[in-house]
Amino acid sequence: MRQTIYAFLMLMITISVLLCSFQTRAITVAAERGDQYLPMLKGKRVGLVVNQSARVYDLHLLDYLTDNQVNVVRIFAPEHGFRGNKGAGVYITDGKDTKTGVPIVSLYGTNKKPKPAQLADIDVLVFDIQDVGVRFYTYLSTLFLTMEAAQQNGVSFLVLDRPNPNIAYVDGPVLDERFRSFVGMLPVPVLHGMTLGELALMSVGEEWLDGGAKLDLTVIPVASYSAKDDYTLPIAPSPNLPNQRAIYLYPSLCLFEATRVSVGRGSDFPFQVFGHDQVPLGALAFSPRSIPGAAMHPKLKGKTVYARDLRQSQQRGLSLDWLVQAHSAFELYPEALINSPSFFDKLAGTDVIRLALTQGLKAHQIEAIWAQEVQAFKTRRLPYLLYERE
Repeated sequence: MRQTIYAFLMLMITISVLLCSFQTRAITVAAERGDQYLPMLKGKRVGLVVNQSARVYDLHLLDYLTDNQVNVVRIFAPEHGFRGNKGAGVYITDGKDTKTGVPIVSLYGTNKKPKPAQLADIDVLVFDIQDVGVRFYTYLSTLFLTMEAAQQNGVSFLVLDRPNPNIAYVDGPVLDERFRSFVGMLPVPVLHGMTLGELALMSVGEEWLDGGAKLDLTVIPVASYSAKDDYTLPIAPSPNLPNQRAIYLYPSLCLFEATRVSVGRGSDFPFQVFGHDQVPLGALAFSPRSIPGAAMHPKLKGKTVYARDLRQSQQRGLSLDWLVQAHSAFELYPEALINSPSFFDKLAGTDVIRLALTQGLKAHQIEAIWAQEVQAFKTRRLPYLLYERE
């Protein structure tokens, strides 16, 4: 009996220790660490660079700040809009937030960088947008351009950091400056394995900003977070990345955007399939349709697409296997797979992948081309890392 009681007590102690450990390891995003940044904003005129992912528990950051008597004078909305309900590439217009009346300035379309007049009455810009850790996901470019605008106009910059769901992966070619665009602005790999807060620090430290004076930058880190943590996004970061599977597949499938192949835009499973109507790439049949806020004019709209279904795939990181397979399949078709070479090279950040495909290289042969530059980047980023890496 005594041994049974002792065993039971030891079991309860073990469970208690595990629960305490779990509680101390609970990830707390920077926006939920108000004690760290609210004092910095009191009495200041604040601009927000945010979308629907800027949440403080069950509140939007805008509502949280106004509830705490912070003077928010302007919102800057990235691609997909302030509420995140606009499709990729959709022109975003200026307006006002219906709840607070705060003016909204679009940072997508012709105005991707705040103008001096839009910053004249702002003391500090606060950036809080959930990223997915991929260079061609345009929130990284929005971060860079708003930092540069702040630097050029003497405005302080505050990043409320969030986890990177692809933080464990550093892969892909480092951007060649010849192919710099809004879908690739920084000299980092396709998968950089960093949070936006870390990239903000690196942008300043490596003097990537073209602003002259030093930027007054503060990054509030995520609490109790490391690259070992498998972070599931609580809110979809954009309409065509609706779930964690799409986020994991996005690095490998996005290059198809510059080809004749559909990646499921206009379906219930975007970035979880790839297919074509005349070159059958898989057994799943679907017809892309217009979806307001996600895909008004999807590729191959109304046609029957035969696609490879990746919804059960365990793929993470970057793989060129599917791209190489599709390129081979299209060799029997009168039209080439890549129908927009310029856009393809901008997404890739180089012409190496496109040229390697034409030469018939296998996926592993192409991926070996950038192995050394990826290692060099890992070393270069070390001074700017905020979180433990394996």
